[in-house]
Amino acid sequence: MPHYSGPLLTRPTAQALLAAHGAGTAEWTGSLDLGRSDGSAALLADTWQWKGAHYPYPHKLKDRTIYYWDGDEFVPVSRFSGSLIKLVPTEWGAPTFEIDGIKMLPTAKESPFEDARRKVALVEPRGKVLLDTCGGLGYFAACCLEAGVARIQSFEKNADVLWLRTINPWSPDPDAASSSGRLQLSHADVSQTIAQVPDVSVDALLHDPPRFGIAGELYSQAFYDQLARVLRRGGRLFHYTGSPNKLTSDRDVPREVAKRLEKAGFKTQLALDGVLAIRR
Repeated sequence: MPHYSGPLLTRPTAQALLAAHGAGTAEWTGSLDLGRSDGSAALLADTWQWKGAHYPYPHKLKDRTIYYWDGDEFVPVSRFSGSLIKLVPTEWGAPTFEIDGIKMLPTAKESPFEDARRKVALVEPRGKVLLDTCGGLGYFAACCLEAGVARIQSFEKNADVLWLRTINPWSPDPDAASSSGRLQLSHADVSQTIAQVPDVSVDALLHDPPRFGIAGELYSQAFYDQLARVLRRGGRLFHYTGSPNKLTSDRDVPREVAKRLEKAGFKTQLALDGVLAIRR
C-alpha cells in the first residue's frame, strides 16, 4: 500500500499557519509531517503552497486529531469499521493511536517512538532475524531497522491499523530504500500464522499484544509454546504487558505472563513495563 506524502495538520499547526497568514507573512516555516522534518509553505491570498501543491487554509480543526488531504479537503486520520481507529497527536511528534478511545501506546512520559527504542534495545536486534508479532504503527520495526536488524517479519491483524501506517510518517515503509528489503509486513493474525513459522528460525522476538481482555489468545500457554518453538536457544523476547488491573485487583499480569513463559522454556525477568525472557 503506497504511503501518503502530503501535509499533515494538527490544531496547533493550523493555528500557526493561520496566524502567519493573518500577519501578512509571505512564508511559514514549520513541520507538516508531525515533527519528522521542517519545511516552508508559501502563504498566498486564498491558498497556501507546499511541495508544489496548493491547499485551502484550514478552519475549525479539532484538538487531539490529525488531518490529511484526501484530494478535496483536510479530513481526520480515522476509520470506523466496527471500531473507531484514530491517529492521535502527541507533544513528542510521533503519534499514538486509539481504538474506541483507548490509547494503544504509552505517551505520558516520553515519545512512543523513544519508548519503543528502549524496548527494542533489550532484544539486541543488530544482525538478527527478528519476529514482531503485533506490528501496530511499526515503531518496534522502525527501531529495529535503525539498530541494524538483518531481517524483521512483522504481523498486523487490523487492516485499519495498516492504513494508519501509510499515513503516519513515523511508521516504516517496507518498500522504502531505507528499509533495504529487511522489513516484511504481513496482514495476518499471528495467533494463527505463528504455526507456519519454521522451528528455531528467529533470533529474537518482540511481542506487543493488545490488552488481555481484547486478545487473550496472545497470552495463552499454547501461544507461548509456539514462541518458544520458533526462537533459537539463547534468543531474547520482550513481552509488553503494562500493569492492567494492578491497582484495582490482586491480579498481576506481568508475573502471570512470566510464569507461562517459564513453563514454555524461557528464563524471565520483569523489565520496563513488561517481561524480558531468554530461551533456555
